[in-house]
Amino acid sequence: MDSQISVKNMLAELLAISHPLSPFDMPLLDAHGATLADDISLGDRVVLSKGVRIRSQQIGLAASIGLSRLPTQPHPRVVVISAGGDLVEPGQELEDDEAEYETNSWMLATAAREAGAVCYRVHAIPENQEELKAVIEDQLVRADLIVISGERHDGSFALIAEVLGELGADKRVVPTLQGSSLHCYGLIGEDAIPVVALPGDPISAFISFELFIRPMIRTMLGVKNVFRSTIQAIVTSDIESPIGQTSLIRAGLSQDSAGNLQVNVLGDQDQMYTLAEAAALITVAADSPGYLTGEVADVIILDRAY
Repeated sequence: MDSQISVKNMLAELLAISHPLSPFDMPLLDAHGATLADDISLGDRVVLSKGVRIRSQQIGLAASIGLSRLPTQPHPRVVVISAGGDLVEPGQELEDDEAEYETNSWMLATAAREAGAVCYRVHAIPENQEELKAVIEDQLVRADLIVISGERHDGSFALIAEVLGELGADKRVVPTLQGSSLHCYGLIGEDAIPVVALPGDPISAFISFELFIRPMIRTMLGVKNVFRSTIQAIVTSDIESPIGQTSLIRAGLSQDSAGNLQVNVLGDQDQMYTLAEAAALITVAADSPGYLTGEVADVIILDRAY
């Protein structure tokens, strides 16, 4: 039987196998958008701090003190793979009731880019163990992290987990996360590359990416803000959550007439369009039954204006 693990402990295990990449010096223009790997001082004063994103202001300051290069943290290279015999690329016809459009690699690859990674989406969709193992081994040469998902109904997870187990990543767990399912992770290859298999359901895959993969990428980047910004907001309707399970509920944000920030649960939480509409995620801790209307909730802000 696959073991359960708390969200906190699973995150800790994944961050323990994620390390900042080795820094190197880059010309000023090339360094734009990267992460500064070391403090830059002018006399006794630190004028550029390690871990900041290098923007135009930092480039200007570097040039003003005579620097033509900056020590930078490279962007981690993330390879995203989807596997399963019933997956069909968008734009093609679904030939039977079992077939489904391959969604996750498109969503996860762009989410990885938004987190600061250089991402490679594998276009082939492996259908069996031999194909999947060959694809993973081929990708090891260009990966700092590999993320794999399968079919919506998770019929392909056994295939993914078995192959990862053969390669050395044999940790199989179910996080105490409402609506989630099996995850598999570990280190593979001569260079001990982290690999994580996420649930095939796109909504579950997105939530797991936000909780686990995005912090891994941010840790590899060496940035200070590993986690998304959180705020507190007033809930506008009752929220129920099972004891023992952490819940992340998609929501919108607004202000009341007094200027207080409100968080509004979106309907149809099982639909992808709700995921696309979400500006925030309401967090309900595992030991909480939820919130009553008017209570203040902890909210994770997604990259969207409100």
